[in-house]
Amino acid sequence: MPNPKRRHSAQRRDKRRTHYKAKAPSLTVCSNCGAAIQLHKVCSECGYYRGKLVVEKNTNK
Repeated sequence: MPNPKRRHSAQRRDKRRTHYKAKAPSLTVCSNCGAAIQLHKVCSECGYYRGKLVVEKNTNK
Protein backbone atom coordinates (compact mmCIF):
# COMPACT_ATOMS: atom_id res chain seq x y z
CA MET A 1 0.00 0.00 0.00
CA PRO A 2 1.48 3.39 -0.94
CA ASN A 3 2.50 5.88 1.69
CA PRO A 4 2.55 9.67 1.33
CA LYS A 5 5.89 11.10 0.19
CA ARG A 6 5.51 14.34 2.09
CA ARG A 7 3.88 15.22 5.36
CA HIS A 8 0.59 17.17 5.22
CA SER A 9 0.71 20.47 7.05
CA ALA A 10 -1.39 21.19 10.13
CA GLN A 11 -3.30 23.82 8.16
CA ARG A 12 -4.28 21.30 5.51
CA ARG A 13 -5.29 18.78 8.17
CA ASP A 14 -7.37 21.35 10.04
CA LYS A 15 -9.15 22.49 6.86
CA ARG A 16 -10.35 18.94 6.34
CA ARG A 17 -11.60 18.67 9.92
CA THR A 18 -13.66 21.89 9.97
CA HIS A 19 -16.92 20.04 9.31
CA TYR A 20 -16.52 17.56 12.20
CA LYS A 21 -18.47 19.36 14.89
CA ALA A 22 -21.17 18.39 17.34
CA LYS A 23 -24.72 19.61 16.74
CA ALA A 24 -27.23 20.53 19.40
CA PRO A 25 -30.04 17.95 19.67
CA SER A 26 -33.40 18.86 18.12
CA LEU A 27 -35.93 19.67 20.82
CA THR A 28 -39.70 19.75 20.78
CA VAL A 29 -42.44 20.33 23.36
CA CYS A 30 -44.15 17.41 25.10
CA SER A 31 -47.82 17.30 24.12
CA ASN A 32 -48.82 16.13 27.62
CA CYS A 33 -46.85 18.28 30.07
CA GLY A 34 -45.13 20.93 27.90
CA ALA A 35 -41.55 20.01 28.86
CA ALA A 36 -38.75 20.24 26.30
CA ILE A 37 -37.85 16.76 24.99
CA GLN A 38 -35.73 15.28 22.21
CA LEU A 39 -37.51 14.04 19.10
CA HIS A 40 -38.54 10.35 19.14
CA LYS A 41 -37.87 9.99 22.90
CA VAL A 42 -40.14 9.33 25.87
CA CYS A 43 -40.70 12.43 28.02
CA SER A 44 -38.58 12.14 31.15
CA GLU A 45 -40.97 14.37 33.11
CA CYS A 46 -44.30 12.58 32.59
CA GLY A 47 -43.45 9.31 30.79
CA TYR A 48 -45.66 9.93 27.73
CA TYR A 49 -44.74 9.35 24.07
CA ARG A 50 -47.03 10.50 21.25
CA GLY A 51 -49.99 10.94 23.62
CA LYS A 52 -49.74 7.50 25.25
CA LEU A 53 -48.38 6.56 28.68
CA VAL A 54 -45.27 4.47 28.12
CA VAL A 55 -43.36 4.70 31.42
CA GLU A 56 -45.14 4.80 34.76
CA LYS A 57 -43.57 7.60 36.79
CA ASN A 58 -43.24 7.19 40.58
CA THR A 59 -44.58 10.34 42.30
CA ASN A 60 -43.51 9.31 45.84
CA LYS A 61 -40.41 11.14 47.00
